[in-house]
Amino acid sequence: MTTDAFLADCRARLAFDLLSNTWNAVVLWALRDGPGRPVELRRQIGGISSKVLTETLRRLQSNGLVERQAHPGAPPRVEYRLTALGRTFLAPIDAVGAWAFEHGDELMAAQEAECTTTLQPSSEGGS
Repeated sequence: MTTDAFLADCRARLAFDLLSNTWNAVVLWALRDGPGRPVELRRQIGGISSKVLTETLRRLQSNGLVERQAHPGAPPRVEYRLTALGRTFLAPIDAVGAWAFEHGDELMAAQEAECTTTLQPSSEGGS
């Protein structure tokens, strides 16, 4: 990797942009075992609205990570599946998840410590 790895036109930045959106990784991970319909994905993921799921699926589709397949019928049925490119993104997501599992307690402790120091009244000041 060059020292210019994080410049705006760098390919690495594209991947970091994809990882920076929480729902991207979650939706990709939810599709790892096979195709899913939006209602199934919402149930599996939990905490994601229909609107946000739709936006996320469209974003992943426009990046070539997910494909949409419409099935005719009454009512019409739509499902999403990972593309070959999307499958390659599972390994980095898994690596970040493993890191978070290993260091999650440390992260939470640091956040709690920061919260405690920002909530304590300042000992400096007047009178």
